[in-house]
Amino acid sequence: MTGTGPTGPDTPTRHDTLRLQAPAPGWSIEADVVVVGSGVAGLTAALRCAAAGRRTVVVTKARLDDGSTRWAQGGIAAALGEGDTPEQHLTDTLVAGAGLCDENAVRTLVTEGPDAVRRLIATGARFDTTPGGDEIALTREGGHHRRRIAHAGGDATGAEISRALVDAVRAQGLRTIENALVLDLLTDAEGRTAGVTLHVMGEGQHDGVGAVHAPAVVLATGGMGQVFSATTNPPVSTGDGVALALRAGAEVSDLEFVQFHPTVLYLGPDAEGQQPLISEAVRGEGAHLVDADGIRFMTGQHELAELAPRDIVAKAIMSRAQEQGAEHMYLDARHFGARMWEERFPTILAACRAHGIDPVTEPIPVAPAAHYASGGVRTDLYGRTTVPGLYACGEVACTGVHGANRLASNSLLEGLVFAERIADDITSAPARRPGPAVGPAAAPVPLLAPEARTTIQRIMTAGAGVLRSAASLTEAATALARLQRDAAEAATAPAQATAPAQAAAPAQATASEGAPTDRPKPAEPGVEAWEVTNLLLVARLLVAGAMRREETRGCHWREDHADRDDSHWQRHFLVTHRPPHTLHTRTTDTAAFPATTAAPAPETEPTQ
Repeated sequence: MTGTGPTGPDTPTRHDTLRLQAPAPGWSIEADVVVVGSGVAGLTAALRCAAAGRRTVVVTKARLDDGSTRWAQGGIAAALGEGDTPEQHLTDTLVAGAGLCDENAVRTLVTEGPDAVRRLIATGARFDTTPGGDEIALTREGGHHRRRIAHAGGDATGAEISRALVDAVRAQGLRTIENALVLDLLTDAEGRTAGVTLHVMGEGQHDGVGAVHAPAVVLATGGMGQVFSATTNPPVSTGDGVALALRAGAEVSDLEFVQFHPTVLYLGPDAEGQQPLISEAVRGEGAHLVDADGIRFMTGQHELAELAPRDIVAKAIMSRAQEQGAEHMYLDARHFGARMWEERFPTILAACRAHGIDPVTEPIPVAPAAHYASGGVRTDLYGRTTVPGLYACGEVACTGVHGANRLASNSLLEGLVFAERIADDITSAPARRPGPAVGPAAAPVPLLAPEARTTIQRIMTAGAGVLRSAASLTEAATALARLQRDAAEAATAPAQATAPAQAAAPAQATASEGAPTDRPKPAEPGVEAWEVTNLLLVARLLVAGAMRREETRGCHWREDHADRDDSHWQRHFLVTHRPPHTLHTRTTDTAAFPATTAAPAPETEPTQ
């Protein structure tokens, strides 16, 4: 069942790829590197590649500053303070990761992190400093035993980092394509990356479907929080990068480990879409989690109390709520006073007041919501995936840093460090032209109708949310498979309706007999249909991993398997996608990832 094994006869060929149903590209441009995404990971990689003389194009789904980075509140973690060391940062990260971190990846992160932050400052990012001094002000967040979180604008760290990087991109004159959804990877006859196809949504440099031809593609597309009904992620986070990589034949790992941030502003049981985050830094500065009676319930549950790792806090909130029949708990920071709220957490203060809550005078209602995908497209220490020429960094990637639960504020640092490594790997080799792109080996992936988005979100929230079980996951998997089947049937309906046998079908044919008039109408290619089709693919993969992992570890919480089981599950699932709709899984021997130079044969039965 385990092991990496040699490439076998069932291993997918590099050009055995899938593509979304979309018009053929009507325009194209040439580049050395195309970076997909404009957060800290994408823009760092792009700036570094451009500085080395590579023709670099940045493609982003909305505006340059509209990704997840700008929403990051708490800060960026690095051993910058007196008495702190990378070794201590490594220890905290490994503990939070619950036995599934790749230690080599974590060591790379924490040792290269401090200098990477200093280079970010040199790029123009301005972090908060100590009162009356010029040293970087540091705070604490969950899972950290030291103050090592650098922040900006009080609670607007991501916005400041985004501003600095966007300014640098514009100052360097990098070519950018905004409002563009990247559809699929282009590959040549040898299976190497040859660029991407994309659709510009009417406001960018080009309109309609086109292509960027390049021998190196860097995926920095962010997360997939929109697969759930309530999330801290922006609307653009629909798993596009993971879905693209899967269709291209790349391996994906650990999607079952979705971190639910424990303190998200509770807006009611029917709240959907992006929800306001209450940064962990609020607890780092001394706020308390309490129930409706004002009783602190984290004291005695963990040595760090409210600053325990996020999975522990989220579970404690859910457990207390279940005990009391409540829908949320409270975060009490009234003792901060008005001045501290206004100076240290102005963004959070404004968000709370916009929803009728004043944290200066009342506790904040909070509940967990989907926040961060610890898994993603599997990479090595230079961001290389199992598809030659395809790289990934930031939340879309699975470097092995986060394991089963991301340590607070390691995300911005991971994007920064591994983006620099990707750029160094790309620019260390001579520039080359991409080979001619070849067509996919299979028919286009059938599209879902846009209205299926809400259906997927509700299926996932009910069946694969904070608390999971075999029953809930089986129900979710069945419902998702039904959506996939309906889309496939709809895609073939027109051809079947014109077949002779269909034409001769008796008028009294029933729905169960498959009368053509009862078949769903196929979805038309377009941004909403492409996004929801991507969401379905990543949802199926997440549920498959959660069903398979029969234990509770990190942010994966199985009520029917309450304990962590290192003897069976201290390992990763490596998943590939095969035509037409099959996921194949193999399992690693240890928590360390194997090399990405070749994709070995699957060693388990396929998951339909």
